[in-house]
Amino acid sequence: MFDIQNYGSFIATVFLFQFYPGAGTIVILNSTAHGSVRGGMKAVFGTLTGDFIYMFSAVLGLATIFKTYPSVLNIAQWIGVIYLFWIGFKYIRFSTNQLHHIEIKGDWNFYKQALAVSLTNPKAIMFFMAFFPLFIGVNSKPLTLVILMAHVTVISFLYQTTLVLLGNATIRHFSNFRYARIFATRLAGLAIIGFGVKLILNKR
Repeated sequence: MFDIQNYGSFIATVFLFQFYPGAGTIVILNSTAHGSVRGGMKAVFGTLTGDFIYMFSAVLGLATIFKTYPSVLNIAQWIGVIYLFWIGFKYIRFSTNQLHHIEIKGDWNFYKQALAVSLTNPKAIMFFMAFFPLFIGVNSKPLTLVILMAHVTVISFLYQTTLVLLGNATIRHFSNFRYARIFATRLAGLAIIGFGVKLILNKR
């Protein structure tokens, strides 16, 4: 279908990758906690933008540059780790007094933060570079790559939107607990720092 080889396997694989939680998932849920559905959806569009940038970069062959010059990839990864740590510690230090400042900044702040977190893993370019060829035939047209990217984007959007709606319903249920939001935010900070540590360990 659409000149995509093993179409069913492709769809199943994309769904499986979505179910694996990452730093982007934590940021989406945290944005939902502070900005409701509107804030959560801004974060969703932020992660989708980051994914699109990496998919487009993979198609352009930037993964080859990282492979040829590993030092560039290494520097980019360390920048990503530092940013994750910064976001994590920022979440850990969160207090209810900061809610007013979040509202002043506007919910586009959720978009920018999610985009930045999405771009903290430059290995994503390598992943898409290796992933897409698995489902492209010898006679596939260039349009097939565009269709692959569209599939990943649509599935990601549907999954992450569901995540926002379920997360918002859960947060509203626990909204009567005074410290629930603070606890959830600080827990998110620890999780993001954990992802940063994982990136460091994977570099060894």
